[in-house]
Amino acid sequence: MIKQICKRFLNCSPSHSVASAAFIITMAGLVSRLLGLFRDRLLAGTFGAGDILDAYYAAFRIPDLIYNLLILGALSAAFIPVFTGLMSKDKKEEAWKLASSIMQLAILAVIFISLILAIFAPLLIKLITPGFDPEKMSLTVTFTRIMFLSPLFLGISGILGGILTSFKKFLTYSLAPIFYNLGIIFGVLFLVKLMGPVGLAWGVVLGAFLHMLVQWPATKEAGFKFIGTIREALNNKNVRKIGRLMIPRTMGIAVTQINLLVITVFASTLASGSLAIFTFAQNLQSVPLGLFGISFAIAVFPVLSQYFAQEKEKDFIQSFSQTFRQISFFVIPLSIFMLVLRAQIVRIVLGSGKFDWEDTILTFEALGIFVLSLFAQSLIPLLARSFYAMHDTKTPFYIGLFTEALNIILILFLIGKFGLLGLVIAFSSSAIVQMFFLLFVLRMRFSNLDDKNILKAIFKIALSSVVAGIFIQITKYWTASWANLDTFWGVFAQLSISALIGGGIFVAMSYLLKITEFFEFKNSLWKKLFKNGTKKIPFEDSRKVGGM
Repeated sequence: MIKQICKRFLNCSPSHSVASAAFIITMAGLVSRLLGLFRDRLLAGTFGAGDILDAYYAAFRIPDLIYNLLILGALSAAFIPVFTGLMSKDKKEEAWKLASSIMQLAILAVIFISLILAIFAPLLIKLITPGFDPEKMSLTVTFTRIMFLSPLFLGISGILGGILTSFKKFLTYSLAPIFYNLGIIFGVLFLVKLMGPVGLAWGVVLGAFLHMLVQWPATKEAGFKFIGTIREALNNKNVRKIGRLMIPRTMGIAVTQINLLVITVFASTLASGSLAIFTFAQNLQSVPLGLFGISFAIAVFPVLSQYFAQEKEKDFIQSFSQTFRQISFFVIPLSIFMLVLRAQIVRIVLGSGKFDWEDTILTFEALGIFVLSLFAQSLIPLLARSFYAMHDTKTPFYIGLFTEALNIILILFLIGKFGLLGLVIAFSSSAIVQMFFLLFVLRMRFSNLDDKNILKAIFKIALSSVVAGIFIQITKYWTASWANLDTFWGVFAQLSISALIGGGIFVAMSYLLKITEFFEFKNSLWKKLFKNGTKKIPFEDSRKVGGM
């Protein structure tokens, strides 16, 4: 029954190329991101940038810390490469024992640590939000204790997703964030009316549960089942290998999470709503980051892991280069578009209800600074996963440690003069430094990273994007001469018309400059829309790398 449901509704067949996988992740991610924008609009319109949303976003910090340290470190750096390596060598029984062992240990660890931290939540929240008044701090503690249920569901879901990613079954994996957002939206629309502000926290828990639930049928159909005992899990040699590999990655994530905690500490000392505005602006710039930077990195990760395991350096470099250029093709023009249209984007997405004009101005100023580093933020996941595929988790950790220290130092220098915007400047600056350091060190590992094609592509994409951005600016002035910009529809007309003209100019420039990534994307999209069926390839032979 599970198998029939999985095949009929969740399309459990594997994706056979990086382009195909990224297309699936991107399309599902688009739906998720649109829901995320709708979620943020509901939150902004219902509560405004004030105490409730500050408490809500601060409450994510510690539960997220648990998930990121215990689950994300193991998955992104260790579980997928090891699990994929076992499967590619036809050691299926050993691979499934590994998956079961990791699942059992993760569940126990998350439950134990969440219970301990929930008890000490008042002390922890006082440490990370020293600027909150007692009432605001009490609300944050309540939110946090409820949200401690989410790491358990997200932890299980993360491992299920790691299995699906290893099998290149990206559709079901990509649906999970959609259901997560639906749970939060349900909380805003219904649970808040029944329970008050705490309904927000219960919405997060519901979203985490749905995130897990939607992935279970496909994982079960793939062959997952609980095998062995806790004692056997602790003695599993592959579990110990993952433990060794994940330590540097976990430390790297810890540095990043500490940095987020530091941002929360400083934001809590600023005006009410500062943390909410920082988060809203970050969420807006994260749309292209999630759609393209993370999607392509996730899609290529098992491929890179497989090529490294099979000692195919040429294929490894080719896959990296194609993915690097594909990410750049989407993210660079979107960065320019968002920079020029940042005020219109914020007004359309967030400008309603209790989200006033002062909040809007500060948010689009923060957004403008965020998008300056969007290209770097989008390439970091690919660069980091390239090291993880080679079973090197130390290099990204050391680079991350340096750049996060730089971030904190910049905050200390900038917050006094620029306030909230100082936090954003520090964040963006450190992201750019991190990206270039990762690229430099990776380049040292190989005789060539297809440098010529990468530089040629970036030059053409950047030139096309700048030209398109100029036309967007001209169109903005033209639409302002007749559109009523005091209304939603006037701003929407300015945004949509400017974006369409800018997109058209970018396409024309892509044709004129013969940008390879554009034609690969066009051909791939055409194939997706008008051709049915592809030749199925077994897990161990699914090594085709295509351009999107």
